[in-house]
Amino acid sequence: MSDRGLALARSKMQAEGVAPAAIETFTRFYHLLESGETGLVREADVEPLTDLPRHADLEVSDADAQAALARTAIIKLNGGLGTSMGMDRAKSLLTVRDDAPGAAGDGPGGTGSLTFLDVIVRQVRAARRATGARLPLVLMNSFRTRDDTLAALARYDDLAVDGLPVDFLQNREPKLRADTLEPVEWPADPSLEWCPPGHGDLYPALHASGVVRALLDAGFRYASVSNSDNLGAAPDGAIAAWFAASGAPYAAEMCLKTPADVKGGQLVVRRSDGRIVQRETAQTHPDDVGVSLDPTVHRYFHTNNLWFDLEALAAELDRTGGVLELPLIRNEKTVDPTDASSPAVVQIESAMGAAVAVFEGATAIEVGRERFLPVKTTNDLLLMRSDVYELTDDYRLVAQVDAPLVKLSKTYKQIAAFDERFAAGAPSLRSASSLTVEGDWTFGARVRAEGDAALSDAGEPATVPDGATVTADGVQP
Repeated sequence: MSDRGLALARSKMQAEGVAPAAIETFTRFYHLLESGETGLVREADVEPLTDLPRHADLEVSDADAQAALARTAIIKLNGGLGTSMGMDRAKSLLTVRDDAPGAAGDGPGGTGSLTFLDVIVRQVRAARRATGARLPLVLMNSFRTRDDTLAALARYDDLAVDGLPVDFLQNREPKLRADTLEPVEWPADPSLEWCPPGHGDLYPALHASGVVRALLDAGFRYASVSNSDNLGAAPDGAIAAWFAASGAPYAAEMCLKTPADVKGGQLVVRRSDGRIVQRETAQTHPDDVGVSLDPTVHRYFHTNNLWFDLEALAAELDRTGGVLELPLIRNEKTVDPTDASSPAVVQIESAMGAAVAVFEGATAIEVGRERFLPVKTTNDLLLMRSDVYELTDDYRLVAQVDAPLVKLSKTYKQIAAFDERFAAGAPSLRSASSLTVEGDWTFGARVRAEGDAALSDAGEPATVPDGATVTADGVQP
């Protein structure tokens, strides 16, 4: 049964022109899946990661920071569609702010709303102006995000550097029926028969595209890699200089865990050989979830901000043909994510951070929360759009207060419904320690939230009037 499934999957990928390295990576993972491999990393087999150097303690001269950035490229993972928020295009094209600084020389759209992509581009351009670094920006797009993203980037005619590509394409693979491990068929929407292979696909995609060699040939030695929905991962000369001086082939940025951090990968030390390895949420055994989330045991979580020595990366990609030996992540879903009654499928995935176990001498650094500002839900998006953050002239989002905990009802889960209910803008959250909204409320203009602000389900759609204040007791005039 499984031999047939693999043969069908390989043929399907070959017919669609999927890169050979991606097909071989899929084949390796398929055999692991077939053998019953779960990819779980048990707590008994690892030890916590401790005593990392701190970004806040780095003492780096301006000259060293500029020299390191001069040899650094910025790579952003831009394959996400934001399907959990009901989107069908690149999440990075979602509006995140309405207060563009409009700095001199900033180009098109100096005022008005900004998407994630706009902010990323302007962070890079600001760093270029400040340091003189060429700082190329290269996006890893998926087959569903590429066209819209490149159209949006066309506004920035000064973005390309030295003829380097502004993007390369993430691979795709067939979803497998959970009962047969054969490629699923879904005539109602054949595009749903495919899925991205997780951000571990960075490596075969880089190999197939030749981007690493192109960067090396253009004089770049290091790469900073992060998700496009994390605007905290702006170019940073101090970290670049630290990484260059470390001589490490690979480094990960880690944050101290808080009680709110119930998801996300972490680095742990494998007892058998002392190597640092990554454990994703999906690789955590149910019996180990509690201890894995305990900040007194595992102090750090993974930001998915990575640094690479491009020479070491190129050597490993050449040695393996782009097929790095990363752990399998088995992700079970339905073929149509919006239809729970559609056939169950298995998506074979891997995490790019798992390469920490591949590179001998890999290291990590503790960074502040300002380097980790991901937007995974509309709860996160409301915070990003609110006055909790200010957008600086170099396009960094800086928290003005401790971010309150936002919990919106399922009414707000889809971006269209969310935007409709906050059409007048996000409420002021600077005086709030939390905001909990139950039911269906539409917010007027100039609304403020204070303390543990809460709105109960009114049983029908309701409105928070213009200028009102929301407190623990509900709406106040």
